[in-house]
Amino acid sequence: MSELVQRVDLIFGEYSDQKYKTLAETVGRSNEDIIKDLLDSGLKGRGGAGFPTALKWKFTMEQPADERFVICNADEGEPGTFKDREILSKVPRKVFAGMAICGKVIGAKRGFMYLRGEYKSLLPGLLKEIEIYDETAKKLGIDFKIEIRMGSGAYICGEESALFESMEGKRGEPRNKPPYPTVSGFMNKPTVINNVETFVNVLMICRIGPIQFRKLGTHDSRGSKVFSVSGDTPKAGIYELELGMPLAEFVEEFGDGDTKAVQVGGASGFCVPRKKFKDTIIGFEGVPTGGSMMIFNSSRSMYNVLHNYLEFFEEESCGQCTPCRVGCQQLRKGIEAVKRGDKPVVYLEQLMKLSETMKITAKCGLGQSVANSFSSIVSNFKEEMIY
Repeated sequence: MSELVQRVDLIFGEYSDQKYKTLAETVGRSNEDIIKDLLDSGLKGRGGAGFPTALKWKFTMEQPADERFVICNADEGEPGTFKDREILSKVPRKVFAGMAICGKVIGAKRGFMYLRGEYKSLLPGLLKEIEIYDETAKKLGIDFKIEIRMGSGAYICGEESALFESMEGKRGEPRNKPPYPTVSGFMNKPTVINNVETFVNVLMICRIGPIQFRKLGTHDSRGSKVFSVSGDTPKAGIYELELGMPLAEFVEEFGDGDTKAVQVGGASGFCVPRKKFKDTIIGFEGVPTGGSMMIFNSSRSMYNVLHNYLEFFEEESCGQCTPCRVGCQQLRKGIEAVKRGDKPVVYLEQLMKLSETMKITAKCGLGQSVANSFSSIVSNFKEEMIY
């Protein structure tokens, strides 16, 4: 790695929580102290939305209920994202320990990992690790059981409320909000749902402390992030790097010398053109990402890239709400019509307005996020939508 881009070993480092040592030390601490450490660390959810983890746990803990749940969202379906698979393959113990800490804090006795259906090959290893966890939990007096539920192979089930529906044996469709999961989640009980990487970060904060954790990243983006790097790059793979990095430095390290755009955050993220590399920060103060970093060079047609995204969204839409069900289809047909010459160039402006309408009227994050890639690609690569 260059001096500009320093690799971090917080997630995949040598420390593997042998015999759940950090978990054993943490269960003896008060819930308030653990919440305070998470709050002081500045940890935000690593799924991309960036909600403060400490507040999510605190809100759930404070809800009056006879039962609460912890859910690890391992339904990694965002195009270009494959970092959770690596975490679950190499350091599953850190994930389960993080879930157990959450269970202690919020007073939950059951936790679930919702595992992407295409990751079934990971199941034997994860079940074996759960056996080790169960033995350790029994010795430590931890009353928290972890189960694995397999995903249904649908992109929409990565959305938290659709995930709950799927786990309850229903069709994976998003629920209306509010209420939010902290009030009414799985089985209509207060629920903490975090992604794989967030739970690992929780464990590492409990081990090294919030002060050490805050040394990584920036004021608005604390800690490290695991990135899935793909596309036109000689260094495709999984990399753990500090948050808050200028995109220009990322491209200098991972580009092929002819990078014209980077799709930050997968198909639902933002496409950043070459002219904006220097002014774009990879983090919550700039362009947040769940981990996907897709690099495109000059040989790529951004029209084709956008068309592929729209086909994906159209296919994966649950069809529950009109803005998403009809909007994705109309956006695809619209750019096809402009490309053929059946519609004038100004029609792209109407399509941009449609995508922005979807952003505020669609029921869940799928329909709301279509505007991210659509508007950023059309506005920055309009000439490729025409010729």
